Amino acid sequence: MFPVSFRSAAVLATSLLLLGSAGCATSATKSPAGVRVFETNNVVRVEVNGQHFTDYHFRDVSRPFLFPVLGPDGEHFTRQWPQADPGGEERDHPHHHAVWWSHGDANGQDFWSESAKAGRTVHQSFADLKSGKDTGSLTTRNRWIAKDGKIIASDERTLRFHAPKGTERIVDMEVTVFASHGDLVLGDTKEGTMAIRLAESMRLTQPKNKPGLGHIVNSEGVKDGDTWGKRAKWVDYYGPVGAKTVGVAMFDHPANPRYPTWWHVRDYGLFAANPFGLHDFEKKEKGAGDLKIANGQSVTFRYRMIFHQGDTTQANVAAAFEEWVKTK
Repeated sequence: MFPVSFRSAAVLATSLLLLGSAGCATSATKSPAGVRVFETNNVVRVEVNGQHFTDYHFRDVSRPFLFPVLGPDGEHFTRQWPQADPGGEERDHPHHHAVWWSHGDANGQDFWSESAKAGRTVHQSFADLKSGKDTGSLTTRNRWIAKDGKIIASDERTLRFHAPKGTERIVDMEVTVFASHGDLVLGDTKEGTMAIRLAESMRLTQPKNKPGLGHIVNSEGVKDGDTWGKRAKWVDYYGPVGAKTVGVAMFDHPANPRYPTWWHVRDYGLFAANPFGLHDFEKKEKGAGDLKIANGQSVTFRYRMIFHQGDTTQANVAAAFEEWVKTK
C-alpha cells in the first residue's frame, strides 16, 4: 500500500483589401493565429491556427475523450473506430476512445471498460473555456458514478492546447481526483489510466501477428515490446500515417504519484501511463499498487502529449521533456 485549466461598406472594404497587392496574400486571407476553444454541436471544438485539431466529447459517453486528433495536414493520430468507421480498422476494445483518462478499479468499480457492470464518468459542468494567442484550455468537473447509481468519487480536469512550433500539436492534461464521497482506493490493475489508442498504421504489430512499421521508445532506452510494464519518464510511439512518419510522446510529470510511472503500452497501439498496476507489471502481491485517498482529500496527475512529425530523434523528444519539466 502507498499513502497517500452597412453590407455594402463591408463588401467594399473587403474588396480593397483583396486588391491591395496583386498575387500576394493579405491579412484577410490568412488563417487566424492562436488556439480557439468553443462549444458547438455537443462537443468542445479546438482549432489551432484556424485548423481543426480535436474535439472534447462529454455528452452521453462512458467517459470524456478527445477525438479526432488531427495533424496539420488532417492526418489522424488515433484509431477512428468506434467514433467513426473509415473501414479497415480493428474493432477490438470498443472502450478505447482515442485519448482519455480513466481507471479500471475505483473502490472495486470499473471505470475503464464499457462492460455491463462498468461505471461512467459523467460531466457536471465547465469551470471555463479559454482561447488565446499561445494557449487555449478547458476545465471540467465530473462525477464517477457506478452502475447502481452510487457516486464513487469526482474529478476536475484541465486540458491545455498549445499553438505549435512548426507542425507539433501539444496537449497538457491535469486531473485532480477527489475522494468526495468517502475514502477512495484507486486499485491495483493494469487497466488504466492516461491513455491513447493510436492510428492502426502506427502499430508495432498488425493483425494475425504480422510485423508492423511502428516503434516504441522510452526514456531509459528500452524499445518496442520490451517497454510494456516498465517504468520511464516518457514514452514515444511512432509510425507511418499515409506518406508520413508521425508519433505521439507522452510525458509523466515528476510531481505525479510514483514517478516515473509504469507504462501499459501495447504492440497493437494502446498507449497508457499507469502508476497502479504493480501486480501485473512487477508480479507483486495483489493490491501492492493500491493508492488510498482519504475522505475529503485529493491527488493530482499531470501529463503532456506531443503529437509530432518524424521519429523520436527527429522530434527531439528527450529535450522536449527536459524543457517541459523546467517550466512546471
